[in-house]
Amino acid sequence: MPNAPVTTEPGSADPQVLQQRLIALRQQLDDASHRYYVLDDPTLPDADYDRLLRELEAIERVHPEWVTADSPSQRVGSKLIGGFAEVRHAVPMLSLNNAFEQEGDTDRERYVEVADFVRRVESALDRSQPVFSVEPKLDGLAISLRYVDGQFVGGATRGDGETGEDVTANLRTIRSIPLKLRGEGWPRRLEVRGEVVMLRKDFDQFNAAALERGEKPLANPRNGAAGSLRQLDPAVTARRRLSFFAYAVGQVEDGDLPATHSATLQQLREWGFPVSPEVATAKGFEGLLAYFRRIGAERDQLPYDIDGVVYKLDDYAGQQAMGFVARAPRWAIAHKFPAQEQSTRVLAIEIQIGRTGAATPVARLEPVSVGGVVVTNATLHNADQVARLDVRVGDSVIVRRAGDVIPEVVRVIPEQRVADTQVWAMPRHCPVCGSALLREDGAAAWRCSGGLFCPAQRKEALIHFASRRAMDIEGLGERFVDALVEFDYVKTPADLYHLQLQDLLDMKRRADERDGSTPETVRSGKIATRWAENLLAGIDGSRHTSLSRFLFALGIMHIGSNTAKTLADWLGSLERIRTQPEAILRLLPDIGTEVARSIAGFFQQEGNQQVVDRLLAAGIRFNDETTPDPRLRERLGLSALLNGAGIAKLGPKSVELLVRHFSSLEAIQAGGYNHWLTAGVPAAAAKALETRLADRGGLEALQQAEQAMHALLAAIPASAKVASLPLDGMSFVLTGTLHSMSRDQARERLEAFGAKVSGSVSKKTSVVVAGEAAGSKLDKATELGLEIWDEARLQAFLSEQGVSA
Repeated sequence: MPNAPVTTEPGSADPQVLQQRLIALRQQLDDASHRYYVLDDPTLPDADYDRLLRELEAIERVHPEWVTADSPSQRVGSKLIGGFAEVRHAVPMLSLNNAFEQEGDTDRERYVEVADFVRRVESALDRSQPVFSVEPKLDGLAISLRYVDGQFVGGATRGDGETGEDVTANLRTIRSIPLKLRGEGWPRRLEVRGEVVMLRKDFDQFNAAALERGEKPLANPRNGAAGSLRQLDPAVTARRRLSFFAYAVGQVEDGDLPATHSATLQQLREWGFPVSPEVATAKGFEGLLAYFRRIGAERDQLPYDIDGVVYKLDDYAGQQAMGFVARAPRWAIAHKFPAQEQSTRVLAIEIQIGRTGAATPVARLEPVSVGGVVVTNATLHNADQVARLDVRVGDSVIVRRAGDVIPEVVRVIPEQRVADTQVWAMPRHCPVCGSALLREDGAAAWRCSGGLFCPAQRKEALIHFASRRAMDIEGLGERFVDALVEFDYVKTPADLYHLQLQDLLDMKRRADERDGSTPETVRSGKIATRWAENLLAGIDGSRHTSLSRFLFALGIMHIGSNTAKTLADWLGSLERIRTQPEAILRLLPDIGTEVARSIAGFFQQEGNQQVVDRLLAAGIRFNDETTPDPRLRERLGLSALLNGAGIAKLGPKSVELLVRHFSSLEAIQAGGYNHWLTAGVPAAAAKALETRLADRGGLEALQQAEQAMHALLAAIPASAKVASLPLDGMSFVLTGTLHSMSRDQARERLEAFGAKVSGSVSKKTSVVVAGEAAGSKLDKATELGLEIWDEARLQAFLSEQGVSA
């Protein structure tokens, strides 16, 4: 069975069986790509595709002599050195003449260039109503692909039409480009031409991820396609998911093609090439115009950007008879849509707060028609983008609209800038809730810190609060959260604990009326209540939870479940955590400057404090609050405080000298500059310390941190000893499916014995626990030579510790 996994290791399996499996895997992967990209009928989920590809790669690693150029594993090659080589096209890649809309009262006047084109064809061939192959004009990068005996051997950009760049390595990463032709009857040598594009969904996903990482987003899908194809590292191209659509053939040797262009496109489909589904045929001027209008109406719903349509005389004999003029064919023309870029003026720059708190600057514009749509707003992406473009209120700007995405400001028209414009700066407070806007060092995105009570983030905060690894409120999914917020039953997570049965029933009734989906049983007076009773029971049950779950549920930026557990384990109580200054939080393991700043900043927001207080008043209780961890004695002290203060030029050696001579911050301050020098502190370090202590804000922050440090140390019982746990200092990664417990349960049990459980494998990983159908994490662990436990080994360990699996 081709879908069955290999039951033995590739190195020990029978070679004949293994080779048959390799052939079956390649066929299955090729078929999956063909169904996805050509037939638009995917049957294999991405996760399964990746699993099969990893299996194929494992076999090929053991038997490198079986690797062939057309294997799905060979799509990503090594980096190029020295740039791209030039390739001369065997048949020039010519450009098309363009036709644009003109002023006029009739169709023939408005589209006179198209009418003249049809008339020239009719006259030259002495035929009326000629048949044309018609297709959307994709807005990407023109590419030539070369095949010899059905195998992909190379590809190049259009370049100047005569010579392009060899981008073969990058083209191999595009899964919609066949490495081996399907079917039969292809010419011995075949050149296929088409467009490489970035689909809108892939463009949006890439930009969303880039903004999340604080990186510069792509300007538009066309730039994304062109820039990705010119990466010197094919691995980078592979991560930017590109697509290919064939639209013509070039050189053909030792083989025949159909007599018409439309039939050739169908033949290319059968050989495994994706062809735009919008390709059709049309007769005469009226047929061309009808197609132009149909595609124009569908334009925003298409999966890719287009900037017009292309008309080509369908029969090759007619094309040959008409020939070429200059560098363009007489038998084809591009009919362009109205421009999608226009100039307008910026009236204001405002901030929009997204569902996750991201603050996006948006330009409010004088209304302008762009691509047939009146535009009044355009995204500026982030503060860095505003600074790069230097957009100011009052500026004249170029606005671009592509598809159904929000328009964006492309550039400023500097020569039209009026006097006295002001450089724009990101405001410091959320326009929705007034909380501070925070930005971590090096990141592009600013975020609202009022996550628990900011109306713009309300739904996302509630969904996260109720999620399985947080408060685990069973039955409270996205649909109910949407309705509870929309109908104003819930504003913050604390409101969940005040809901009554009638509230939920009324909410459901109003949601059904809004959606027009009121059940017949309800219409007849029978009201189902079990779902609401179960939901209330789930909410009530969540009142008793662990401190780490509660901290994670608050949705503090950068605080995942591991960091939440660190806070709970080391500080022991919510009250200590919420009152710690940033300087103390930084001294905890695995909590850096940005994370500490995020935690302290969250609890400093008055709105967040109020919501936390209301949650406690609603009966939230923790079953694991305790005293601070005794290991804090080793981490807290005057040395740690000074080393973590970030005082320029005051290094560890200078701090050691200060602590040797002065027992407290007050003693250091009283000693003064000259005494510091006497203690051996270099003059530059002493001057930097003097400057910090002279700054009232800097001094108060150190004093508060010292007070908090003493309070924490005092809270540790004198008799408390540092407990030694069997997995202290070890990092675990869980992958695959476990049958005796869930992954979350396994995580909690490992963490209870001191382990840190991570989501990714690295050289620092101690053990990888691999369940059934473990994937790439297991592969990487094997490559790195890490210790691997199966489920039986995990159960044995737990049993040794007296824990029942």
